[in-house]
Amino acid sequence: MTTVTAPTAPTVHGDLHMPPRLLAPGGTPADHPTHEQRYGPLTSLTPADLLRVTAESGLTGRGGAAFPTYRKLASVAEAGRRTGRAPVVVANGSEGEPASAKDKTLLRLSPHLVLDGLRLATEATGAAEAYLAVEEGTAPLEAAVAERRDPVPVRVVRVPPRFLSGESSALIQHLDGRAALPRHQNPPVREQGVHRAPTLVQNVETLAHLALIARYGADWYRSAGTPGDPGSVLCTLHVPGHTPRVVEAPYGLPLHRLLPLHGTSAVLIGGYHGTWIPARQAAHLTLAAADLGAGVLVALPADRCGPAETARVLRYLALQSAGQCGPCLNGLPRIAAAFQTLAAPGPQGTTRADIARWAGLVEGRGVCHHPDGTVRLVRSALTTFAPELDAHAQGHCTAADRTPVLPVPEPRS
Repeated sequence: MTTVTAPTAPTVHGDLHMPPRLLAPGGTPADHPTHEQRYGPLTSLTPADLLRVTAESGLTGRGGAAFPTYRKLASVAEAGRRTGRAPVVVANGSEGEPASAKDKTLLRLSPHLVLDGLRLATEATGAAEAYLAVEEGTAPLEAAVAERRDPVPVRVVRVPPRFLSGESSALIQHLDGRAALPRHQNPPVREQGVHRAPTLVQNVETLAHLALIARYGADWYRSAGTPGDPGSVLCTLHVPGHTPRVVEAPYGLPLHRLLPLHGTSAVLIGGYHGTWIPARQAAHLTLAAADLGAGVLVALPADRCGPAETARVLRYLALQSAGQCGPCLNGLPRIAAAFQTLAAPGPQGTTRADIARWAGLVEGRGVCHHPDGTVRLVRSALTTFAPELDAHAQGHCTAADRTPVLPVPEPRS
């Protein structure tokens, strides 16, 4: 008989910051027999018990909002009971953030952990349909689904490779056969989503954690992280000169344990809807759920131009907008164009003040949170790179290397 032991509490082992909970050892994808040998069979819990242990664990979403997972599960289950409509559960692995690779890596190495979590979510909510949404790599995931005999069959669907395709309402639109564009969330997706049924949209990493919590319990999950931010998180690390890599780290780990800050001017935390932080400030920060967003961490070398990097991203974000509302249709392109002016040495006039004013005008007024996330990046750049912007206004740039750091896809024709 095989004895299954839960992954141990976090320690640092060379390049690893804790023994892997979520990712298959050795970088080799785990088939279903290997998966069950490592983790044991999926624990059978009543919906009430699963909600209880999830609440006790403190698990929060890994899609960017860090919302308590048990509250999402409970609200969808309640909406199903109230409306008499069987809910739908969607595992969101679309990962439209260009700098993020955590969900793709998780689905490649540990697909059955995600599928276990998806099964648990369907049981907890009483769902009658289950979907796994991804941008690419559907064939291996369909093969993984075929290995299983889940009570609610999982349908793997491919979503358009766009920044906003993974936004919950856009995902619902796509699954209903319409364009993958955000809509006003009134009523919210949890009340009326796919086929107008109550719908749970949950990030794939969150579901993988749920599968482990069901097996090993809340105390085990809390053995990593901090009391306020329990557990671990997948992060995509970008360090110039190195291939981007995905690591699993406990919340509360100092940022300097993940990124080299010597010779770094700033750190981008959370991805393209995240925040630029000066390196001297980042040296005192730890991993926190409220800051991590898409789980992206980027070290910007001191010889690169922060305003130029930001301008490239803002142009991309403006082009990726759905163009359905004023903030995206007019505000973001105007902000992006103005930031291009700041990124080049030369007179700035009132450009900085104009950008700050326009940011206030678009915030909170979009169909989705795309304008808000973009404004977050803009404001942090104006503050963090103020000395460089001052230098640009005087006609020179301190950057010695113009090689791009942040990955920005080329516009599609």
